[in-house]
Amino acid sequence: MIEASCHCGSVKIEIPRKPRTLTDCNCSICRRYGPHWAYYNAADVRIRAGRGSLSSYLWGERRIRIVRCQQCGCVMHWVGTKNGGSGRMGVNMRNVVDPDVLKGVRIRHLDGARTWKFLD
Repeated sequence: MIEASCHCGSVKIEIPRKPRTLTDCNCSICRRYGPHWAYYNAADVRIRAGRGSLSSYLWGERRIRIVRCQQCGCVMHWVGTKNGGSGRMGVNMRNVVDPDVLKGVRIRHLDGARTWKFLD
């Protein structure tokens, strides 16, 4: 089990396994947030957060809900909405408590700003 946490500790995420790759996207929102996304089935991810600890932003065509800590502002994950939900979610791996667990994981560069194709 791998644990991620926001800066203040109000939000914790547990993921079942090390990702095969991470995605570094250059779309308008990811350029601002700076995440490294790993993708999981939402049913496999455990989110622990107190009442009122989370806030969210619906991006673009309102198909993705980006979730952050209400207290410290760390972007934690995204989930698909009912309009675009597939049961898949992205977890921001920059919040992993022990970054050594990600050693050797390939970072892929996605051109989300223009082509939605990987650049590598």
